[in-house]
Amino acid sequence: MKKKRIPGIIAVLLEIIISAVFMIFLFSTKMIPNKLFLLIGVGILVLTLIVYLLTMNFKKKVRFVIGVVVIVLTTICYIVGGSYLKKGIDTLSDITKPAVEKSGIAVYVRESDKAETLEDTKGYTYGVLEVLDRENTDTAMEQMSEVVGNIETKNYTDVSALVDGLEKDQEVDAIILNTGFMSLLESREDYETVKAQMKQIHVEEIEKKVDSVEEPVASSEIPKTFSVYISGIDSREGLVANSRSDVNIVATVNTETHQVLLVSTPRDYFVPLSISNGVPDKLTHAGIYGIDVSKDTLAMLYQTDIDYYFRVNFGGFEKIIDSLGGITIVSDYTFDSQNVDGYSYVKGENQVNGAQALAFARERYAFSEGDRQRGKNQLHVIEGVINKAMSPALLKNYSQTMESLVGSFETNVPYDVIAGLIRQQLSDGGDWSVESYSVDGSGATKVPYSMSMAAYVMIPDMNTVNTAIEKMNQVKEGITEE
Repeated sequence: MKKKRIPGIIAVLLEIIISAVFMIFLFSTKMIPNKLFLLIGVGILVLTLIVYLLTMNFKKKVRFVIGVVVIVLTTICYIVGGSYLKKGIDTLSDITKPAVEKSGIAVYVRESDKAETLEDTKGYTYGVLEVLDRENTDTAMEQMSEVVGNIETKNYTDVSALVDGLEKDQEVDAIILNTGFMSLLESREDYETVKAQMKQIHVEEIEKKVDSVEEPVASSEIPKTFSVYISGIDSREGLVANSRSDVNIVATVNTETHQVLLVSTPRDYFVPLSISNGVPDKLTHAGIYGIDVSKDTLAMLYQTDIDYYFRVNFGGFEKIIDSLGGITIVSDYTFDSQNVDGYSYVKGENQVNGAQALAFARERYAFSEGDRQRGKNQLHVIEGVINKAMSPALLKNYSQTMESLVGSFETNVPYDVIAGLIRQQLSDGGDWSVESYSVDGSGATKVPYSMSMAAYVMIPDMNTVNTAIEKMNQVKEGITEE
């Protein structure tokens, strides 16, 4: 072997090793279609042959240097491309990992009580809910007993009676209550100051795994159709705490016909929860009991299986949109938001940042239709996010967007399904048809399952519910409107 060929052989071997590592990594992502993977492989082989031809004779300095430069440039491309892919994969792995929900079960005493810690309540009589959220309450008491010993309790049928037992009637010395129920009390005029009258001295965190889903039989296949529950929770404390769900949208997807149907359900919809034994409640209250209860309640309403969920909190909602560089939303009206910032929107297209999009999605007092229009606006925001995420503009803010998803957004859609959808889009291309629909109802005053006193609710208009069911079935069957 001539010495002049040795540097060239080393250079080619280096190029082959780097290229092989990159190809193995691409294959492991499961996102690259076979045809594209083969095309990339052919391109790399041609590039390797060029490197060989340029570096085969060390004495031809110019050609050799050009070959080395090609190796350096391709290595940089592999590293940059690989890092972008890895960031996306790491993000997907993080947001699709088995979710654990945490319920905060708190101990409250009267504001005037001298107790400051759980240990100070030894010998107290505790008020507890007899039925509502009883499983979490029992688990919390079991954990508390390690500190205070045997726990004497008095049962109450509802949250207001429980609080009254502590405050007004003073029948008990402390109460044990899921922190999520406090927002229900504070929404009532007669309990607006309830937090100021009580003192929270301890919180037990109860962890529960969200129902998982089975991985596809073959990673090369993706479901033809599936449904996703999209939940926006009324919390700025992250995703782990159960909280009321203010955004309740069911997305029905047909991956063959590229159809997406978004059905919005008002938060005050008066429907039986999956855990309430047929007793109706506001849909938003389902979130207090966990994402599965919200998902299963909507599945009952629309007589369909809901396979997966996406969940985002309000703080995360802002971060995601800001990371995208803002989005374009289409408003049905010209109006000013009633929040402290007082954002203004015009009829038609509006370019908004995260805070403005959130105010747009939450506003209801500016409209005669109230919560109905809010549901429609939430659909407009989701459409804006989809359009921006599907555009080349995403690449500009790719890293920031990936970082914003972690801790703000979670889903139980398996990684293989997401990777399969990306693979299909890269292979087949084509636009997606997104249709929105909102169910309706009439206002009424009823006593919800989670409350003891009458409150405003929305009685479902079953004609609109049936229309939603029909539209869902049409998407599943691949029927498109002429």
